[in-house]
Amino acid sequence: MSSAVIEPVARLIESFARLPGIGPKTAQRLTYHLLRAPDAEARALARALIAVRDEVVFCDRCFNISDAPLCPICRDPGRDDARLCIVEEPLDVLAIERTGEFRGRYHVLHGAISPIDGIGPDRLKIRELLARVDEQAAEGPRIEEVILATNPTLEGEATAMYLNERLEGRVGSVTRIARGLPVGGDLEYADDVTLIRALQGRRAL
Repeated sequence: MSSAVIEPVARLIESFARLPGIGPKTAQRLTYHLLRAPDAEARALARALIAVRDEVVFCDRCFNISDAPLCPICRDPGRDDARLCIVEEPLDVLAIERTGEFRGRYHVLHGAISPIDGIGPDRLKIRELLARVDEQAAEGPRIEEVILATNPTLEGEATAMYLNERLEGRVGSVTRIARGLPVGGDLEYADDVTLIRALQGRRAL
């Protein structure tokens, strides 16, 4: 960073630049926007960032973002316990919920299997998923359908195939969302119609 930039400004630029999808130029624009913004706007952003760190946790059951030990979806008695949708990230839950098509439960893996990046099954919430499935089968009616809604990437497909093998015999059926989504895309960027068609066209592996 140039010596002409004072240290507090340089620190903020570097912090923005570490965020995904934000390069050095965008980091500079965001920083100088906040310098010109009203004091209340900048302080509101600071308070929101602190609140996210202090008040947001991961759900003890599904590992979605939450403000309590169980997220609103896990607390909702109107959801279908016989259907479980597995996604890679919390943003994928939001994407599917926007469609209004799925009324079951979720399980968030927090990533996908990627040997190249050194991410194996033990780095994801797979152990917790299998324990959850077994626990539900022991305590009451087992899960009738697990929908594998991992992203249609090489990593997402590898994760889906691994989960299909591990879930076989533990649940009624394992389905995969249909290829209404572009290969190499992410669920969070898909439009609602595409997601609805993908859910409606899911198939057994």
